[in-house]
Amino acid sequence: MKLSQFRFHLPKELIADHPSDQRDESRLMVLDRKKQTIEHKIFKDILNYFDDGDCFILNNTKVFPALLYGEKEKTGAKITVFLLRELNAESRLWDVLVDPARKIRIGNKLYFGDDDSLVAEVIDNTTSRGRTLRFLFDGTHDEFKHAIKKLGHTPLPEEVMKLRNIEPEDKERYQTIYAKHEGAVVAPTAGFHFSRELMKRLELKGVNFSSITLHAGLGNFRTIDVEDLTKHKMDSEELIITDEACEIVNLSRKNRRRVCAVGTTTMKGIESSVAVTGNLNPFNGWTNKFIFPPYEFSVANSMVTNFHPSLSSMLMMAAAFGGFDLVMKAYKEAVDNKYKFLTYGDAMLII
Repeated sequence: MKLSQFRFHLPKELIADHPSDQRDESRLMVLDRKKQTIEHKIFKDILNYFDDGDCFILNNTKVFPALLYGEKEKTGAKITVFLLRELNAESRLWDVLVDPARKIRIGNKLYFGDDDSLVAEVIDNTTSRGRTLRFLFDGTHDEFKHAIKKLGHTPLPEEVMKLRNIEPEDKERYQTIYAKHEGAVVAPTAGFHFSRELMKRLELKGVNFSSITLHAGLGNFRTIDVEDLTKHKMDSEELIITDEACEIVNLSRKNRRRVCAVGTTTMKGIESSVAVTGNLNPFNGWTNKFIFPPYEFSVANSMVTNFHPSLSSMLMMAAAFGGFDLVMKAYKEAVDNKYKFLTYGDAMLII
């Protein structure tokens, strides 16, 4: 399929700039692939589609406060640094994006905090916007991470930042309630809709939960600039799938129960480590899996996802799973029915 086939018009007013008042009370569109039907529900109605022995696969990555606001030495120029990945804990080396990039050169020092309590030195120019920084910090690694958390800000996606400023609620709501392992700079937003009460009610029905860790990066939002999708390369992201996670998933598969991937990051993760039988395998490494139609899925037979941007890799994955015609029809219906889109938007269940 071609990039242009995934273009649709998204009115600006349908971009959600705040989370819903209650996590599980956002709207839910349900797509039935077999019946080719579309239903309109509330997210907590998801209880009606799952039963004893079914399984949800969650991505338990945790977003860390990756945005730092600082100043350049001597000139005092304002600099925004987006922490992408820790390269070396002992040397305090990080891959980062800087803005404005044109003002930064190798050897420049950057100062963060009102008292300049954190200092970094630019040691490499890796891309047009990317840099490698070495933080000049004498304390332990735990003390260094504490300083980052103290000075860092929640890295909200660009479409939300354009509509408003970051607010205190984002520190809680730009995380899933089951976030555990810190490392993502982008939240797995499909999981935002799960409240503690809803998860408890699912457990009481006999539904199981399996957790993998995929530290989602900015590559999910990188513009795809090739019409031929086979030529697009995704950024690599760290993925960890434990033996325990596999056992829970594979038991549901063995018993022919419903296995639901919560979010495109989860689906990407499980499809990166599949046995010939279709069972989920343990994994500890990196993945740059890019899923677009046509694609044959192996592990999950249902999926929860949000409503994604035009021309995005997330929309392509949803279309690969739900069927291109049904998903694009659903997106048109979502726009007509004024569903909320993107990070804090409404949800879709594909069964």
